[in-house]
Amino acid sequence: MKAAKKILILKYRITYEKLYLCRLKILKMNAFKQNIKVIAFDADDTLWDNEPFFQAAEHVAASLLAEYGTPEEISKSLFDIEMKNMDDYGYGAVAFTMSLIENAVQMSRGKISGTDIGKIIEAGRPLVRLKATPLKGVRKTLETLKKSGKYTLVVFTKGELLTQENKLKRSGLLPFFDKIFIVTDKKEEDYIKLCSEMGIAPSELLMIGNSLRSDVLPALNVGAFAVHIPAEVMWQHEVIDDFENERMLRVGEFDKLLDIL
Repeated sequence: MKAAKKILILKYRITYEKLYLCRLKILKMNAFKQNIKVIAFDADDTLWDNEPFFQAAEHVAASLLAEYGTPEEISKSLFDIEMKNMDDYGYGAVAFTMSLIENAVQMSRGKISGTDIGKIIEAGRPLVRLKATPLKGVRKTLETLKKSGKYTLVVFTKGELLTQENKLKRSGLLPFFDKIFIVTDKKEEDYIKLCSEMGIAPSELLMIGNSLRSDVLPALNVGAFAVHIPAEVMWQHEVIDDFENERMLRVGEFDKLLDIL
């Protein structure tokens, strides 16, 4: 009898928790709909795949360095070089290729041949020419949001200006956006500047992206809302511990944004 009561109480608690979480999600959605004037979208790995192509180029470079270290050693050395070069090169395909070359010279102690350096350059060249094919549901969702007329849609992404502009053109998504912002980084001050340029308060901004580090956390810290759409592949630099926030929602697929907005 006591066991049956415990099971009943447990079931009640589980049901109550589910109802509470459901009500909390509804409250969050209502807050999103009531406050948001501008929706800002990250580009790489949010609108189209990007990181898998970078990892493919890294794999080519690593295979040329196999005699000089283990895959783990080569990868760690590359990441350290990327972080060292961040202030000088920033983010993007050219910066990444420069770091691949520097890593090859460093790992081989200058022994790598000019031929192999050429192979690394060729592995990096396609990164500035990516087709930027929109991910599943992206085009339809952007079209629906644009037609609704409820929000101003902007791109807020970091990277090399020319590379990002060209990817946006090749993606075919450019007509859906009212403004494009390509920045060197996405820190709290960059989000404040974005809001200032759009003439809104941070609480009227919704940031959507795949990176908790760059797209979600700094936006929340300045008072904006955020939607996290996890990507299948993430760059090590963008990975931080997961967290929850009352002004953040998480969706598994891009077109689920329409359930929120």
